[in-house]
Amino acid sequence: MSDDDGGAVDRLRSRARRDAVGVDDDQSAVADSLPAPADTATTPPQQVTVARPVAIPRGVAIATSWAWRLLLVAAAAGLLLWLLRFFSEVTIPLAIAVLLTALASPLVDLLDRVMPRGLATALVVIGGMAAIFGILALVGSQVATQFGDLREDVTEGLRQIQDWLKTGPLHLSDDAIDDMIQRGRDALSSGNGEVVTRVTEVGTTATRVAAGFFIVLFSTYFFLYEGNRIWGYLVGLFPRASRVQLDASGRVAWVSLTAFVRATMLVALTDAVGIALGALLLDVPLALAIGAIVFLSSFVPLVGALLSGAVAVLVALVAHGPYVALAMLGVVVLVQQIEAHVLQPFLLGRLVSLHPLAVIVGIAAGIIVGGIVGALIAVPLLACGNAAVKHLAGEPPPPFERRPVRLPRTRPRPT
Repeated sequence: MSDDDGGAVDRLRSRARRDAVGVDDDQSAVADSLPAPADTATTPPQQVTVARPVAIPRGVAIATSWAWRLLLVAAAAGLLLWLLRFFSEVTIPLAIAVLLTALASPLVDLLDRVMPRGLATALVVIGGMAAIFGILALVGSQVATQFGDLREDVTEGLRQIQDWLKTGPLHLSDDAIDDMIQRGRDALSSGNGEVVTRVTEVGTTATRVAAGFFIVLFSTYFFLYEGNRIWGYLVGLFPRASRVQLDASGRVAWVSLTAFVRATMLVALTDAVGIALGALLLDVPLALAIGAIVFLSSFVPLVGALLSGAVAVLVALVAHGPYVALAMLGVVVLVQQIEAHVLQPFLLGRLVSLHPLAVIVGIAAGIIVGGIVGALIAVPLLACGNAAVKHLAGEPPPPFERRPVRLPRTRPRPT
């Protein structure tokens, strides 16, 4: 190696030593600039607490989600019921008109084949009104002619009760019986001060009944004449995506409603004829009036038959005593058993299959909400809702429900 090479090597070594010394100086400066570590023996370390979310049980979460949804549904249902009751002078006549439409639509469709639909509808409506007023006139005439005899029977029955109170196990004295009679008279005469108020209420009720009658009359006519057009307008108010399902569900509900109304009509007619014939054979007064009461009350299932049967037995008891009353009770029970085990299963079948508990609860709710009219429309409403829900749930309909469903037809107007 030459002297020049040796000098170059020494110069490289000197430069490397200087660079190493500079790096050490930089590290020392950085170390001096850092803070001194704390004394772990005197200062305890700080603990950081992290809040963990509270775990809600899955059952509680599901119950809560269902609860607020049910509350919303209950609030909506309550608001709907309040609106129906607030506008009851309109909604109740409309409901009765729908029932009458379901009953009379087959006859209008039949007459529509041979005459214009408007004329067919007018004939059916006028004929129905004539039949109703004729029955009322016939019943009224019978009540007017037999009321005197019935009053004498009631007087005689009260005298027999008075004799039984004296000679029976109670052995009441004449003074005690007279005191009971006087208390009854005082109770009846205690409200004489409210006669004017009651007369005013009767006048208001009569006005409402008259207005409701005309609403029923005109609504029934237009439901029969333009039923499909009215239904199409109502369906068109809903979103387009739901119209097909809504239309199908409504038509299935209409089939159930018409079947219920027609079957109830036949059952009511059978009950009225059977009980009225039994009353005639037993020489019970007001047999035709009893038949009319049975016919009207049969439109309220279960409860109506019980009340009308009680009226027939009571009239027989007052007129002819306990033995004829027992015979009248046997007639009522026989007719109602034939209705329950033969007519209703044959006429209704599976189309309006409602559990008796559902019928009782529905009638009770209808009475609370709408009184007698509420009890009248409660079961048809349940039948329609049952059919619509089953259709939406995808349950296959009975065989007689698979045929095409038709609402009251409407003949198109000429343009």
